[in-house]
Amino acid sequence: MTVERQMPAKGPTGTGSGPGGDTQARLMLLALCLLWGVTWPAMKIALADIPPLSMRTLTTAAGAISLLAICLATRTRLRVPPDAWGHVVVIACLNIGAFSLLTAYAQMAAATSRVTILIYTMPIWAVLLAWMVLREKPNARQLIAVILCALGLVVLIAPLATRGVPLGLLLAVAAGACWGAGTVYVKWARLNMDSLALAFWQLVIAFVMIAAALLLFDGRLDLDHADARSLWATAFSGIVGSGIAYALWFAIVRRLSAATASLGALGIPVVGVLATVLMVGERPTVTDLIGFGLILAASACVLWVPAAAARNANAATR
Repeated sequence: MTVERQMPAKGPTGTGSGPGGDTQARLMLLALCLLWGVTWPAMKIALADIPPLSMRTLTTAAGAISLLAICLATRTRLRVPPDAWGHVVVIACLNIGAFSLLTAYAQMAAATSRVTILIYTMPIWAVLLAWMVLREKPNARQLIAVILCALGLVVLIAPLATRGVPLGLLLAVAAGACWGAGTVYVKWARLNMDSLALAFWQLVIAFVMIAAALLLFDGRLDLDHADARSLWATAFSGIVGSGIAYALWFAIVRRLSAATASLGALGIPVVGVLATVLMVGERPTVTDLIGFGLILAASACVLWVPAAAARNANAATR
C-alpha cells in the first residue's frame, strides 16, 4: 500500500485540491468513465429479467466481495475509527444505497440513455454544495462546465416536459443529487482511513440496507426468470460497476477537488450512451445527441488542464 493512500486529507479539500489536481487521479477518472459507462447498459440487460431489488442486492454483494479481495491483496487496513462510523453510514446511504435503488427504478421507467445523462446533474449539485460547505469556489473552467452541463440537460428534458415529466427522470435527477451530496460529504468529513476501506464498508452497509428492503417489499431474492445473459450482466455490474469502479471513485474523490472529480465524471454518460446503442439497441434522437454533445464539452472543460498548471500541480505533490 502506498504512503499517499495512508495519509489523511490535507486541508479542507484533500491532497489534490489545487487547480490542476493529480495527473494519476485524472487517468483513473478516465478509466472510471469507461467502466461505469459500460455498466449502465449492463444493468439494463440485467433488469430485463431480474427485479430491481434483487439485482441491486446481488450487485452490492458482488461489489463488496470484489473490494474485499482487492483490500486483502493490497493489505489494506479495514479498521474504521470509532468516531467515523456515523460518517461512513451517511456516505454509504447517499453514495451507494439511495443511489443504487433510485437508478435501478429509474431505468425501469425510462430509457437508459436519458437516465444515464440525467443522473449527471450530480456535478451541478456537487459544485454548489462544495462552494457552500467546503468553500471550494468554482474556477472559470468549472463554471463553464456547469453552464454547458445545464444547457445539455435542458435540451434533453425540454422535449419530454411537454408531455409531463416521467417518474423515471425524476428518480434519475434525485439519484444525481444524492451522489453529489455524498461526494461533498466525503470531502467534508475528512475521514482518516484508507479510501479502499471506505469504499468496502460503504458497499457492506448498502448491501444490508438494500437486502433489508428486498426482504421487506419482495420477500425473497427473485431469479425465477433470469437467464445466462442477465446473470452475466449482473455479475459485471457488481464486480466492475460496484467493486472496481467504486474503489477508483473514492480514491479519486480523496485526491481531486470535489468539483473537479464530479465534473470530470461527466464523461461517463457519453460512454454510457454509446455503449447502450451498441449493447441494448436504443437509438438517441437528434435532440439527445445535441444534449450529449454539450455534456461531453462540459467534461472536456474540466479534464483539460493548461500545461503550466499541470506542471505546478505535479511539482506540489512530489
